[in-house]
Amino acid sequence: MDYIKAGHFFGDTQRKLKFSGFTFTDTDYTHPYVDWHYHENAYFTFLLAGQLIEGNKKERYYCEPGTLLFHNWQDSHYNIKPVVYTRGCHIEFSQSWFNQHELSKSGIEGSFRVLQPLVKLQFYRIYQESRFPDSATGIAMENLLINLLADLNQDKAIEKKRPAWLKTCRDYLYEHFNKNVTLADLSVVLNLHPVHISREFSRNFQCNLGDFLRRIRIERSLALFFDKRLTLTDIAFQCGFSDQSHFLRTFKELIGFGPKQYRQFLTT
Repeated sequence: MDYIKAGHFFGDTQRKLKFSGFTFTDTDYTHPYVDWHYHENAYFTFLLAGQLIEGNKKERYYCEPGTLLFHNWQDSHYNIKPVVYTRGCHIEFSQSWFNQHELSKSGIEGSFRVLQPLVKLQFYRIYQESRFPDSATGIAMENLLINLLADLNQDKAIEKKRPAWLKTCRDYLYEHFNKNVTLADLSVVLNLHPVHISREFSRNFQCNLGDFLRRIRIERSLALFFDKRLTLTDIAFQCGFSDQSHFLRTFKELIGFGPKQYRQFLTT
């Protein structure tokens, strides 16, 4: 089984930024199949374009743009790339960096797909930082990475205490993110009173149902910006927004600037 050293991934490296204890890599995947292997460091993989299938000893992930995976230290896996242009970025961190910051391992046990929309939006910000690096990029990316790991740990701790119906509710929102979901719909699916659903969801996820749905929609929209055939109106409707102005307003609120600027940023 191949052992992959820090900063190396299968494909053509477009950009690599090395800092003390962690490394960012942007890669065009070129291998149709990569046999079982493992990496020296723990790392996140974020798919920017194309498709990828990844399998480990427990699960198999079918990845599309916007998929975020976490790989633990020396976790073995394999990759299959369909015949399509595929690109991803990675941020890896050493064991010593992790220990130095006294971060908890409870939220990053094993390897898994990251679903939390706010965590994924933070990873987009890490990617944004990588595009035009300057003397403050290192501290900015490290700050975002620490926040990302802390959020995963916090969510994992809360997840253990959540009733099963809340997970069902969250999954339903992910599956129907571009639909007009109502409390009445959730009440039927969960067989619970709408008031109870509304109150407990807000208490457990620190936001209301509408805000959570908007975060998912914006996170899903980011994966569509690489497709130049899609207009901003197309993206807005595909992600469940009733009109482009609502999409523009929500996008700017969560990302910090408008979708037109974001598309220009990606293609610069």
